[in-house]
Amino acid sequence: MKYYSTNNPNHKVDLKEAVIKGLAPDQGLYMPERIPVLPEEFFSTMHELSFKEIGYKVIEALFSEDLTKEQIKSLVDHTLDFDAPVVEVEKDVYTLELFHGPTLAFKDFGARFCSKMMSMLQEKHGIKVLVATSGDTGSAVANGFLDVDGVEVVILYPSGKVSELQEKQFTTLGKNIKAIEVNGVFDDCQKLVKEAFLDADLNSKLLLTSANSINIARWIPQCLYYFYAYSRLPKEGKKLVFSVPSGNFGNLAAGILAERMGLPVDKFIAATNVNKVVPDYLNGAAFLPKPSVQTISNSMDVGNPSNFFRLLALFGGDEEKLKEKVQGYFYSDESTKEAMVEVKKETGYTMDPHGAVAYLGLKAFMKGHPSAFQGVFLETAHPGKFRSTVEEALGEKVVLPERLAAFMEGNKKVETMENDYLQFKNYLLA
Repeated sequence: MKYYSTNNPNHKVDLKEAVIKGLAPDQGLYMPERIPVLPEEFFSTMHELSFKEIGYKVIEALFSEDLTKEQIKSLVDHTLDFDAPVVEVEKDVYTLELFHGPTLAFKDFGARFCSKMMSMLQEKHGIKVLVATSGDTGSAVANGFLDVDGVEVVILYPSGKVSELQEKQFTTLGKNIKAIEVNGVFDDCQKLVKEAFLDADLNSKLLLTSANSINIARWIPQCLYYFYAYSRLPKEGKKLVFSVPSGNFGNLAAGILAERMGLPVDKFIAATNVNKVVPDYLNGAAFLPKPSVQTISNSMDVGNPSNFFRLLALFGGDEEKLKEKVQGYFYSDESTKEAMVEVKKETGYTMDPHGAVAYLGLKAFMKGHPSAFQGVFLETAHPGKFRSTVEEALGEKVVLPERLAAFMEGNKKVETMENDYLQFKNYLLA
């Protein structure tokens, strides 16, 4: 299998280069040149399979030309080491809980897959993994790559714009994990990382790669939990819609990858906070990146989402087909809090701010399609990761799982930096 750049379909590389380089030289994102379609029999018997058994089939379809059966089994076993339960919240409304991994966020799936695949494919030590984070990516990647031989992780995050708990999850580990607090917003951090990848002088001296969702090894495995969710839903003959809280749009693109592989999903909802570049586009505006705005759902505070071009590529560049399959909604902090309160009061279920945005998008869509759909919204992080926001909204204490509470005890080890590429480059070279 070859992987092409979203900026130039004629630029193709093998799996190893796509994973180790992360970003194409023309700043495009890598995509598989073919998307395999799984047989119908797989979908009709999927409910009999475990999460890992589903994983073996899907990953084999995507990577069997480059990896052995043993490598695929090892990758899936390492990645799917925890559950992703489907929980009924209301009639026809389910949530897919993606926060049962080591850092209690959905990015644990991609980070564990990516670290394992890199260690399989790399032939020489000394890789530097550069990561920009608006919250959960940093903690998932840091914990996924902790103690991986020959790999150093450098995480850039915007000062004062991630929750204290998220920050503690990647700034207290030490060892091969370095953290840089940048005086700026997430998009500034992402720009610094992209500049480093495009700096020929720097790349002649260092082996750089990325573990953001721009890297296919982080992005692709996220499709697995869409298959699993489908297999665990009651079969009632209704259409299926997934509502995805969206920032950099890797998670939504992974859902659409699953659909392109044959998963019977009728609609996707792109649900965002007021950083609504993609909902605006889906509703008829031009795709126009803007500076991000800070919100209580900070992992979605992205004004220039990288994976937008993967969304287009999945539809062969056909904007009409994309807009037919995906509907966009956006919500204010006030609406998000109100949804958290209402759902807790009516059902007893506690949502985090990101899940609440997805819930609102799902409900808005289903209101226009009464009783025709089963809906699943993605709960991408444990509410305890946004404890102060959740407690303030609900007026009650959130009990932290033991794993999260342990992070709060650690001491921060962090460098501070201006939003200045030369300063960042010198840091990497030093």
